[in-house]
Amino acid sequence: MVNPCNLNVPEERLPSLPIDLNQVEGGSSLWADAWYRLRKNRFAVISLVVFLGITLFSYVGPFFCPYGFEEMDLATRAQGLSLAHWFGTDGLGRDLLARVMYGGRISIGVGFIATAISLSIGVVYGAISGYAGGKIDSVMMRLVDILYAMPYAIFIILLMVIFGRNIVLLFVALGAVQWLTIARIVRGQVLSLKKQEFVEAAVSLGLSDSRIILRHVIPNVLGVVIVYATLTVPSIMLLEAFLSFLGLGVQPPMASWGVLIKDGAENMTVYPWTLLIPSFFFSLTLFCLNFLGDGLRDALDPRSSKD
Repeated sequence: MVNPCNLNVPEERLPSLPIDLNQVEGGSSLWADAWYRLRKNRFAVISLVVFLGITLFSYVGPFFCPYGFEEMDLATRAQGLSLAHWFGTDGLGRDLLARVMYGGRISIGVGFIATAISLSIGVVYGAISGYAGGKIDSVMMRLVDILYAMPYAIFIILLMVIFGRNIVLLFVALGAVQWLTIARIVRGQVLSLKKQEFVEAAVSLGLSDSRIILRHVIPNVLGVVIVYATLTVPSIMLLEAFLSFLGLGVQPPMASWGVLIKDGAENMTVYPWTLLIPSFFFSLTLFCLNFLGDGLRDALDPRSSKD
């Protein structure tokens, strides 16, 4: 009986399989796949475009506006929409278009700067807690539980009353009370990541804990952090508007959308456009950020996608 393994087939008789390297598809990174899935989400893409348009409107528009945000003209006070004043004027004759643009600068700036502060604190805190584990993790999380018991608004009001109503302090105060949730989220991610092979390999190579956390652990939770950031910005903008209604937000002559909505609510029966126009831009921005956050969540975590 002939063993087929001993058969010597001449090389020229073996079938040739020509490979065209141009037809071989290259691999794609996680971020490239996420961008591809995000582009398939129409609501997220439209929200991103609209939000970028509102941001350009707020930050670039004032350079082309003939009126200053605090320029008063009592002769044109409480005028409706016109060619001279596209969004009308308020009770002091200030151009509402200029004030809405400037208010967008403050509101969007507060949202993003405070979010950056909260993420800087929360990501580092949660990563250290989750990676350290044991008693250190227990103590750090109990501190988070204690801070959770404090109402955010009351804590901010105390800071504003003690240290004064400064816009820089407003950025810091809003960011300092929003890091607790992201700290818990990052801690949970790190608890699972530190058992992965690449972390154990880094430990076996003798790398320091700080290097492992900064170079290997934190980069692997950026997807969750980005999604949380897009959902934190609108919540901080809402909190700033709430403080403005209490008179603890941005102080005159500066204005945010929250301040404009507060002023418009006081005169809504007489000058309704002073309430409707800033409310429209504020609501549209919040909708865009929330839709964008949902799209990023599905793009960065395909398992949560509904497709």
